[in-house]
Amino acid sequence: MKIAIGGDHGGFELKSKLIAFLKSQNLEVIDVGAYELNSTDDYPDFCFPVAKMVAEKKADRGIISCMSGIGAVITANKVKGVRAGLCHTEYLAKQGVEHDDMNVLCLGAIIVDHNIVENLVLEFLNAKFLTDEKYTRRLNKVINIENSEEL
Repeated sequence: MKIAIGGDHGGFELKSKLIAFLKSQNLEVIDVGAYELNSTDDYPDFCFPVAKMVAEKKADRGIISCMSGIGAVITANKVKGVRAGLCHTEYLAKQGVEHDDMNVLCLGAIIVDHNIVENLVLEFLNAKFLTDEKYTRRLNKVINIENSEEL
């Protein structure tokens, strides 16, 4: 599995920790930055490339970290084909994929419990979208909204 990962100064430390963890799980990691801690960098500069890689199928899933996770999820969801969720529990990370076909995980570095974050990431990566009629129907409605010219 190929994972795109990015984070600004607020998520830099968590991103670095997750890169090491993902590599230990024999996953291919594409680090889009930040590559050094810079207190004046901006989250869209790292969130957008992750989301774009997922949308263009250059990565199977994406992980983005910033201080709260809010900026990450807002930015990522601007990219057509991306379904990003801000998750701070293992349940949300798994359920977001199973019910909503979430393909980008956003993490608030100062919010998420660092004691469970590796398990949370594994739940996200190991989950599969449940193709039950109700989940497919709901996902198709979201996709139709996304494709609407009324936006």
